[in-house]
This record gives sequence, C-alpha cells and structure tokens, in this order.
Amino acid sequence: MLSDRDAPPPPDNPHSGGMIPKVVPPLPRENTHARDLPWRTAFSWLRAGWSDLWTNPLPSLLYGVAVFLVSVVVVWFLFRLEYDYALFPALAGFMVVGPLIASGLYEKSRRLEDGAHTGILQMVFVKPRAGRAGLFMGVMLLGLFLLWMRAAVLIYALFFGMVAFPGTAEIVPMLFLTPTGWGLLVAGSVVGGLFAAFAFAISVFAVPMLLSERIDALSALGISMAMVWANLPVMLAWGAIVLVLFAASILTLGLGLIVAFPVLGHATWHAYRAVRGDRAVEDDETQRMFIRPA
Repeated sequence: MLSDRDAPPPPDNPHSGGMIPKVVPPLPRENTHARDLPWRTAFSWLRAGWSDLWTNPLPSLLYGVAVFLVSVVVVWFLFRLEYDYALFPALAGFMVVGPLIASGLYEKSRRLEDGAHTGILQMVFVKPRAGRAGLFMGVMLLGLFLLWMRAAVLIYALFFGMVAFPGTAEIVPMLFLTPTGWGLLVAGSVVGGLFAAFAFAISVFAVPMLLSERIDALSALGISMAMVWANLPVMLAWGAIVLVLFAASILTLGLGLIVAFPVLGHATWHAYRAVRGDRAVEDDETQRMFIRPA
C-alpha cells in the first residue's frame, strides 16, 4: 500500500480536526503607480511645458504651426469632398490621436532633460526606443478614431433618421434650437466623452513610454491606464486643462493650436516623468504584460 488511510493525520495537519482551513485574505500590495500627487500638480506640469516651449522656441512653434496647417487642410478637404458632416466628430476625435501627434514635443522635452539641443528634424523624425511598437500604437489609436467617427454617424442617424446631412449652416440651429438636437448633443457628449476618456487613459502616458523605454505597445497601454487610475485626482485636473485649452483653440479657429499644442505636449512629458518616476527599469519584467519588443 502506498498510504495508510486508517492512520491518524499528523498533529500539524490543518485537517486533523476535520476542519476546513481558514481562508486568509492576500497581503496588501503597494500600488507602484500611485504617487499621491495633489490635483494642483497639474498646473506645475503646465508651467514646465510653458518653460520648455520658450527654451529654444522655434522648433516647438514650427511644430505648432504644422499641426495648425494640417488641421486647416483636413477641414478644407472635408468641405471640398462634401464630408462636412464629419467635421464635429473629427474635431472631437483629434483628442484621440493628439498624444501620438505630440511625439516630437515629448522628444524635445526629453532631450532638454539631458541638456541636448533639439532641432525641428529631430522632433519630426523621432526614433522611439520601443521600435516598431510605436507604429502599432499609431494603428490602434487610428482604429479608435475611426470607431468614434462611425459611432458619431450612427448617433446622428438614430436621432435624425437616414436623411442627408443638411449642411453646417443648418445643423447648428437644429442642434441648439430643437429637442431632437438637444438629445443628440447629450447622447453625443456622453458617448464622445467615454471615447475621449478611454483614449486619454490608454495613451497619455503610453506614447511617452514608448519613446523612452523598450516596451511593447499593449503593455504601454495597460500601464498608462493603471497610472491614470492610480493618480485619478491629478489626472482629472490635467484632463480638464487639456480640454479647456483645446476648446479655446477651436474658438480661435485653430490658431490657438500654434501655442497651446506645444505647451500641452511638453507638459505631458513632465506629467509622465512625475507619475512614472524612477521605477521604470528597462529590463523589469514585472512591468511588461505581454511581450518583449524586438
């Protein structure tokens, strides 16, 4: 026989008294992403971004001008191709891809920390340490942007039916002066807010992370969301600042992007450095969720 079932269990066996062992809750673990930053810290990031803008300002301002000109061209094409119905969703969707567009601004702030000079070409042709993971990140954010555009069209069809878009001049009074328009604004704001919040959480730190660390895109997305959730008060304040400055830029017909976009880009790098801290180790496998980048 391999065992004697009639023998009594040893005295240190938890089943010796016929009792089920007590289930002990797991020990508390330190949240390595929490920094306990007050919400006012967001304004210090904004001041740091303003300082980076005016340290060798020409490349940052040229970057802002380029973003403004590309925005103007996109809007012109929307009207030229009679896709003006996509104007408002496209403006809102800019918040989704904005962190990716600001990669060059992160690079300048990173190089300023190292005391290096940065030209406009170095900001345009950024070489992220994560390699091809940056391209994968761009594809995912672009897919999220297209998904939001489709959702916006469906929301319009739910409220106004399958009718042709009446044009920008007529849609504004329809939105603000009719009950159906009010419903569309509420539903669109809720759905768009969810898209924007999700895109903000997964990308606000993921893109700077890919720039400065060897990490895969999916891990960067997950870690970015964890960092935002662990520092929610200050990140809500930072998101509000981004939203206000973007809205102010729209009210100036996009001209405000020339200054606001570089300031926000530089400031986001300082936000990443403050929240990520010095715990990002290149070979720390515990930080990676999926694969090691090539």
